[in-house]
Amino acid sequence: QVQLAESGGGVVQAGGSLRLSCAASGRTFNTYAMGWFRQAPGKEREFVAAISWTGGTAYYTDSVKGRFTISRDNAKNTVYLRMNSLKPEDTAVYSCAAVPEHSSSRLYFRDYEYAYWGQGTQVTVSS
Repeated sequence: QVQLAESGGGVVQAGGSLRLSCAASGRTFNTYAMGWFRQAPGKEREFVAAISWTGGTAYYTDSVKGRFTISRDNAKNTVYLRMNSLKPEDTAVYSCAAVPEHSSSRLYFRDYEYAYWGQGTQVTVSS
């Protein structure tokens, strides 16, 4: 089992940047594919980004392409989400998720495919 804990959220002005971290503990982190999701008030949770367990493959939802970057450091058991050029519509609770995966390039895009979740961290972008 893997425990996940997000950090790095906060309040930022539009156009600003934040870097979210997701620290994992428990079983071997580097055999898990990881993802970031977000949920805004009154809306369903949506996929943001995913990364393979090797870090060699990543994918983003269209609305964040070119602005967000997902990365991971398996030696530190941590996955990151660098968010640049933030917009008010990026305001949401951001959660990381993990799923066991031994394929070096496999990604997951749907929340029900993930086995483990963190509690989430609030990101608020003011206009």
